[in-house]
Amino acid sequence: MTLNIDYTSPNTQFTFDLNCSTLFKKDDCNYINVMGIKELNTLDNTSLLDIFLSKSNVVEPHYHQNAAELVYCISGEAVVSLINPFTGELLHFPITPGQVANVPQGWWHYEVATVDCTHLLAIFNAPTPQVILGSDILSKTPARVLAHTYCLNEAMLKETLAPLKPMTFIGPPADCCEPSKTAAENVKGAMITPANLAPVNMAPVNMAPVNMAPVNIAPAMATANMSPYMYQPAPQSFGYQPMSVHGYYGQPHVQQLYRQQPYAQDYPAYPSAGTENE
Repeated sequence: MTLNIDYTSPNTQFTFDLNCSTLFKKDDCNYINVMGIKELNTLDNTSLLDIFLSKSNVVEPHYHQNAAELVYCISGEAVVSLINPFTGELLHFPITPGQVANVPQGWWHYEVATVDCTHLLAIFNAPTPQVILGSDILSKTPARVLAHTYCLNEAMLKETLAPLKPMTFIGPPADCCEPSKTAAENVKGAMITPANLAPVNMAPVNMAPVNMAPVNIAPAMATANMSPYMYQPAPQSFGYQPMSVHGYYGQPHVQQLYRQQPYAQDYPAYPSAGTENE
C-alpha cells in the first residue's frame, strides 16, 4: 500500500475516468489519455497511458527516464520498435490483441499502428510516467551544435528542422504536407546527379539508336507515387512470432510478420474522447 495516504479521508480516490484526462489529442482517431498519481491519489508505483491510433500514426520516438513500459494491445495492430543499448540493434515487435511488448526503463522506442482503430495500453512502474521526446531533443538542441557535431550544413539543418514542433507526441502532425507531394520531391532529389560526377560511357551525339526497345517508365512512375516513408526492419538476433489469437473483442486478426507500411493514411471516423489537448 501507499504509506502516505490516509485511506479514511473523504479525499481518497479509488476510481477515475481516463476519458476526462487527455494528455494529447491530434484528432478524433489519434489521442492519448493519461492516469497517474495526480489523477488517482491511491496509486503506488503504477501509471498508464491509454493510446488510440489510426493506421500509420506513430507515437514519436522517446524514452522514459523513470519507468519501464509494458505495451498491451487491446485492439488493432501495432509495432513496438526499440533500440537495445547493449547490442546496438533496432528491434521491431509486432503485437495484436492480447499480446504485449516490454520496453525497459530508459530505452529509446516508438510505436506504429499498422491498422486503423488501434488501441494500446501502456503501463508504467512509476506513479507518474516521465518522458523525453525526440521532437524536444531535436528542437531544443541548438542547430549549430548538431551541425558541428555531425559535420552538417547548419543553414540546411535549420531549414529542415524549422517545421518540427516540440511535444509532437503523435506523428505525423495534423498539418503535415501532402504525402504524395513529399514523396515525389524526395525521389526527385535522390535522382539528381552530383555536379562533379563526370558522365561515363556517353555515346557520341551523332550516333543513332539501333533496334532500341521502348523504355518502360512504369517503375519510375510508381516510385514517384510511393509513400514518403517506408519502414525498414533492422536485422534481429531473435524474432517475435505473434500467437494466433482473436483478442478481447473477438475480431479475427490476420497474423503476419512486421511489414512495410505507408507513413500517412486517411483517418476513418472514430468516436471522440474527452477533452482537448491540455
